Amino acid sequence: MFFTPVKAYARGPSIVLVKEAVAKFAGEKIIAVDGYDKIDQERLPGKKITEFKSWGKHFLICFGGFTIKVHFLMFGSYTIDEKKPDRKIKLHLKFRHGEINFYACSLKYLEGDIDKHYDWSVDVMNEHWDKKKAKAKLKAIPNALICDALLDQDIFAGVGNIIKNEVLYRVRVHPESTIGEIPNTKLNKIIGETRNYSFDFLEWKRAYELKKHWLAHTKKECLRCDLPIIKKQTGTKKRRSFICTNCQVLYK
Repeated sequence: MFFTPVKAYARGPSIVLVKEAVAKFAGEKIIAVDGYDKIDQERLPGKKITEFKSWGKHFLICFGGFTIKVHFLMFGSYTIDEKKPDRKIKLHLKFRHGEINFYACSLKYLEGDIDKHYDWSVDVMNEHWDKKKAKAKLKAIPNALICDALLDQDIFAGVGNIIKNEVLYRVRVHPESTIGEIPNTKLNKIIGETRNYSFDFLEWKRAYELKKHWLAHTKKECLRCDLPIIKKQTGTKKRRSFICTNCQVLYK
């Protein structure tokens, strides 16, 4: 049995892990469908999955001419080749060589070419991610706070709150810094480190040792300064930030 919850805070790296876990079903035809979700299930039997993709927090099951978008929300999960007896199945996909079951998630059909629905260049985990585009979008919102911008899925698809906190600690920038006041070289470091940390996150998640590598998130003391780390809700999104006010510079 393969069961895993997909925490909403993990965003891109965790969805990449889902994609890897179900890869064996690419090219397989669905032979049976069940579950309590209200999407049109009758169109799925006999359809072959062409590929699995991910974009930010979205897991995508692609067919010829349409795609199922899966959003795991706060408590979503999935199993491979076995059902979880204590949870109602949102969508059950049966194949000749196994099955996938989804729980407590949102499901939606996307019609037509999946490339028409997504800009892959804003997904920090995607090979087509474009750091120049990310910087141009940041420059276009000089009055925004960097803590909000890092969570903006139209700029950094796949970035969640942990990544935000760890990146800003790594580059020594206070989360309430105004984008237009952050020096250009420092802004470049934030952009680059966001992608770097996302892939570090993925590797640590694969090894089941993510929390061991946190430097700021949920921590009480700065490892650099031996001073208290402050926990505060920041930005318009009011998400938790963990800040060392001594070494994380406030550009404002």
